[in-house]
Amino acid sequence: MEVLLYIAAIVAAIAFLILCISLAMTLGSLKTTLRSVSETLDGLTNQLEGVTSETTELLHKTNALAEDIQQKSEKLNTVVDAVKGVGDSVSNLNSSVRRVTNSITVEAEKNSDKIAQVVQWSNVAFGIIGKVKDMKTEKSSGWTVYKADTSQKRLPSPDGR
Repeated sequence: MEVLLYIAAIVAAIAFLILCISLAMTLGSLKTTLRSVSETLDGLTNQLEGVTSETTELLHKTNALAEDIQQKSEKLNTVVDAVKGVGDSVSNLNSSVRRVTNSITVEAEKNSDKIAQVVQWSNVAFGIIGKVKDMKTEKSSGWTVYKADTSQKRLPSPDGR
């Protein structure tokens, strides 16, 4: 029975040895993995420092751009106000022209008969002035010159020619 005890102790020692060897291999593999993770984290730290500096610079530029846009927006507001004033002035001018046009139209409709008479009398006056001018030019030459109308047919001559 003693032999069995020695055999059991040897088996336990071999099992413990296998356990220690596998544990050493696992810890070695874990050490390699942890070293790789540490190197990766160091690289990430360096990259994050670069990203952080670029982000800070970008934030400063964005703030400067926002400030510039704010200033230009304030300047543009004055231009918009001026254009609005011009638009109001044009609108007032349009309404004034519309009122004047309406009053002229109303007066013209009220006085349309008188206007028609004035036009007729002015046509008569211009006709009389034209006749007087024609008579003056005819009297000044002393002779009346008649011109043949080429569009009319001629009477046959007595000779038959």
